[in-house]
Amino acid sequence: MALRMWASSTANALKLSSSASKSHLLPPFSISRCFSSVLEGFKYANSHEWVKHEGSVATIGISDHAQDHLGEVVFVELPEEKSSVTKANNFGAVESVKATSEIISPISGEVIEVNTKLADSPGLINSSPYEDGWMIKVKPSNPAELESLMGPKEYTKFCEEEDAAH
Repeated sequence: MALRMWASSTANALKLSSSASKSHLLPPFSISRCFSSVLEGFKYANSHEWVKHEGSVATIGISDHAQDHLGEVVFVELPEEKSSVTKANNFGAVESVKATSEIISPISGEVIEVNTKLADSPGLINSSPYEDGWMIKVKPSNPAELESLMGPKEYTKFCEEEDAAH
């Protein structure tokens, strides 16, 4: 009974209703299993890496969805500057309290910068996956590879379908 009262008061505070008669008062919304942030201006791989292409530089990291599924990131292994990455091949690893996962490069190119802050603060991947938690910056060798990646809407749908299947 106490739980039902708490749920009811919480629903009222959040202005949620299960009553069909009040539904016209509320804006339409849907609850998705994919609560992660997906940003405009980014491209996404089905292995959950993102790319932000600006001029001749592509910044790469893992998506909010990926970091959320990994849990607390405790260690990151990244390539050296001036090394090459190849689309669909791994370039490093992320170790979390749950698992270790390979990081797959969504594009090919030369690594021109590595986020050295991640060595001491791997949790930046959790707290700021699209800003402070970026991993590498690459000079793309084949910019056309970016066209094969998903946009934000496609990636959101992909995440929702993937989560529903699990």
